[in-house]
Amino acid sequence: MVVSSFVPGPQLLEELSQFFRLLSEPARLQLLCELKQGPCDVATLIESTGFSQSHISRQLGQLQRAGLVRCERDGVRLIYRVDDTLVDDLCELVQNRLRQRLQAQLAELQSV
Repeated sequence: MVVSSFVPGPQLLEELSQFFRLLSEPARLQLLCELKQGPCDVATLIESTGFSQSHISRQLGQLQRAGLVRCERDGVRLIYRVDDTLVDDLCELVQNRLRQRLQAQLAELQSV
């Protein structure tokens, strides 16, 4: 494991905090997971998530402003797609960490 000696300043800490707040909303994570399967329009996202059109549009707007999602026009439809692999990488890191913790807890319980 690489340990960094860099301590971010207040402005960078605020930026990091805002980014993680963006990803802390389950609806946005669900939309990102849906879009990882392939590009979708809002109607498809409504059908797959059960969210309202306005809720999806709000969440996609935030993801788009953060540079995680991009949108292209196809006639009258807007097609959304994931525009950054960073979310995949972060989710994989977190899932691995959670898996390690759960395996350690299970091993501890089994040793009792």
